[in-house]
Amino acid sequence: MLSDVITELQALGLRIEGSLHKRDGGAGPAEGGTVMIDSVPAHVPLSSGYVARSPYVLYADDSGCSWLAKDGKALFPAEIVRRPKFYDYVTEDQVDYWKIALLHGKDCIASTVIQTCSYWNPADRCRFCGIELSLRDGGTIKEKTPAQLAEVIARARELDSVSHVVLTTGAIRPSAREMDHLAACAATIKKVCTIPIHVQFLPPPNLDTLYALKAAGVDSVGIHIESFDFDVLSRVAPVKAAIGLDGYDKVWQKAVEIFGENQVSSFVIVGLGEKESTILEGCEFMADRGVYPFVVPFRPIPGTLMQDSKPPDPALMKRLYESVVTMLRKKGLSSSRSLAGCVRCGACSAVQVYEEEKKRDVVCRPARNRSELAEAMAIRREVFVEEQELFSKSDIDEHDPESVQIIAEFAGEIIGTVRVFPKQGSASEWIGGRLAVRKGCRIHRAGVLLVREAMRCVKQKGCIRFTAHIQERNVRYFSRLGWKAVGPAEVYHGKPHQLMEADLSRV
Repeated sequence: MLSDVITELQALGLRIEGSLHKRDGGAGPAEGGTVMIDSVPAHVPLSSGYVARSPYVLYADDSGCSWLAKDGKALFPAEIVRRPKFYDYVTEDQVDYWKIALLHGKDCIASTVIQTCSYWNPADRCRFCGIELSLRDGGTIKEKTPAQLAEVIARARELDSVSHVVLTTGAIRPSAREMDHLAACAATIKKVCTIPIHVQFLPPPNLDTLYALKAAGVDSVGIHIESFDFDVLSRVAPVKAAIGLDGYDKVWQKAVEIFGENQVSSFVIVGLGEKESTILEGCEFMADRGVYPFVVPFRPIPGTLMQDSKPPDPALMKRLYESVVTMLRKKGLSSSRSLAGCVRCGACSAVQVYEEEKKRDVVCRPARNRSELAEAMAIRREVFVEEQELFSKSDIDEHDPESVQIIAEFAGEIIGTVRVFPKQGSASEWIGGRLAVRKGCRIHRAGVLLVREAMRCVKQKGCIRFTAHIQERNVRYFSRLGWKAVGPAEVYHGKPHQLMEADLSRV
């Protein structure tokens, strides 16, 4: 599968025949270049020493078509992302455009607006970061002005069809200056083109600066914790560790309030030394708050303090991607909803590819908004009023306001629902009901998955006894899912029903 190939490439690297414009320095965890693999962008290592041992190679066949091969076997058509046209220009003050901003992925333009960091010393700096390397080597300038950025981005949009912007910066003390500069850059860019803008920064002491970013036209933000293991974080990114989880959480929640769910993200770098369980717990912690955990493999940058470290095992990355993408779907988060930034670009991670492949699966989760609740109620009406005629006009009753309405999604569409609610006067006993799957969608096992999600949901809420009245024709179906009959059948809404109890130990 393409997701497996990209996961391995980002850990093992790519040997390439010919020349490829590549990024060796800069902020963040990545070095390398972007390759379009079967029309999907993947930013992969090219320069690190371990790449020479990679089984992957990009080559051109006799007809001139380029292919990605593994151990000599062609896998997918692939091509390098060519040098963009805007790189050939200089600004009005005679600075090369490519020193102001670079093309990332296939259509993202990115710039480190301040190419220095107040913590760029061996004791304090992030050990994986190379923010000042490209400045040292003459590949950029120390500070980009709002006017320079607006000029370059407008030209890049005209010539190379870039569709969104990433602005990042080194940490500056006091932090108000970096936030003011990011806001000024965003506002000036928006004056010349209405392109979505993403900015990245350390948690600021003054949360009101987030409102200033929003007012300047910023659409999404990245506030990167990198790791949830604070012993690890204190070794590789001591300044971030000193902020603490509470410090990040406070800013994340405020940012979600201002920019919205799915428009706040954080890098989670795998391979710094943390446990797999810690990574997953951290991702869920963020996802519960509407923050998108952008999981990326550690990529050693030549010249940094971690240049001799190794990327994580591809098998670990595959497990994490599978788990995180399932989690994201349950939380209602998706890279496709991100307006701008690394999450939308997706090239430095395989999360987006796994998301696309997972769209073929059914996922069940609680409804999150009025639109999803309305769709669930529409499905209930189709099944219980129109199809089964259990109700004459509506199946909505006095229990709905206190119910958790769980939905099933398939290929981006809501296809089924079930509700659960606490029994009156009891916190440990819950009741389920209104299990409904749309006609034509019952081949996807949505009913089974909804029942299992209902059981998981109530157990998580402290339920000890979970019951439901089941239509007699469905008793065998529920028995196979670990439910047992309780007492005799009863007439319920004009049809025989059996009270059944779930075996919550199966959850």
